[in-house]
Amino acid sequence: MGIFKKKKETDNRSVSEVVFSEALKPATEKKDEPQSKGFFAKLKTSLSKTGGGLLSSVFKTHERIDDDFYDELEEAMILADMGMDTAAEVLSSLRKVVKEQKLTLPTEAREALVHLLAEKMEPQSEFQVTDNQAVILIVGVNGVGKTTSIGKLANYYKLSGKSVLLAAADTFRAAAAEQLTVWSTRADVPIIKHGEGADPAAVVFDAIASFKAKKHNLLICDTAGRLHNKKNLMDELAKIRRVISRELPDVPVEVLLVLDATTGQNAVLQAQAFSESSGLTGLIITKLDGTAKGGIAVSIKDMLNLPIRFIGVGEGIDDMRPFNADDFAKALLDEK
Repeated sequence: MGIFKKKKETDNRSVSEVVFSEALKPATEKKDEPQSKGFFAKLKTSLSKTGGGLLSSVFKTHERIDDDFYDELEEAMILADMGMDTAAEVLSSLRKVVKEQKLTLPTEAREALVHLLAEKMEPQSEFQVTDNQAVILIVGVNGVGKTTSIGKLANYYKLSGKSVLLAAADTFRAAAAEQLTVWSTRADVPIIKHGEGADPAAVVFDAIASFKAKKHNLLICDTAGRLHNKKNLMDELAKIRRVISRELPDVPVEVLLVLDATTGQNAVLQAQAFSESSGLTGLIITKLDGTAKGGIAVSIKDMLNLPIRFIGVGEGIDDMRPFNADDFAKALLDEK
């Protein structure tokens, strides 16, 4: 994400110097944002700029619920990246509710749609990160904000009172462990790492040994940014999974796939590929503050039946939070 973006060519510092200089800056609010602005407000503002604005406008420009209203709403859902199949299903459910409850006003339909979307996106399983011990294995392709997400998760759980340990098992990409070390310093949590090119499973094995010895609550493991068509890298991921299962047989493991919301429907294809080899248990959706159209979150949850566990709406270390279906549905429809 933005912390690791390249500087202008006039900046003579090395990439490493830029990374460390930028990432170690205090995590403060942007100057044009009041510090009292909460996470929900950021989410609402982010979605209203893109997908949310498309959807909310339909309810403002129609005085009654008729065929034109439904046609425009369906078009807005598709433009908001909800996908044709998901949009059709949601619209069918809305028509049914409107008929059963004898709704006549678009404002009433919006309230009904908020409820339908929240219900559709509500996780059907509990997140297995408890007060005792758990492992989170983070997977995803390059460029989705995987390393940044790990840093934000580490900070979130550290502030929640958990003892967190990071494992830098992305030994394939140059400077990956270095960047994760920056985040571990920023979040004030320890990290286990080996040299570039080391066996990722060996890094995880050593991290587990430290995890046991020091009785940490949470182990968060980074992995290489895998292209979903690279079989050898998928096999490597499966090997890491086996090491965790063997060494921590009684500790719950969450395998979270990081998806970039700005990639739209391509994110669904990535999730489908990863779910075949890594036993995904949930999703992290990043960059909802960019050019993302929030409907993609509805589409992903609907098509893959995987719970969204966290969402990110900014570059700050505190701009990632657990996913709340009610809040997301309200923000997506810009409910006042």
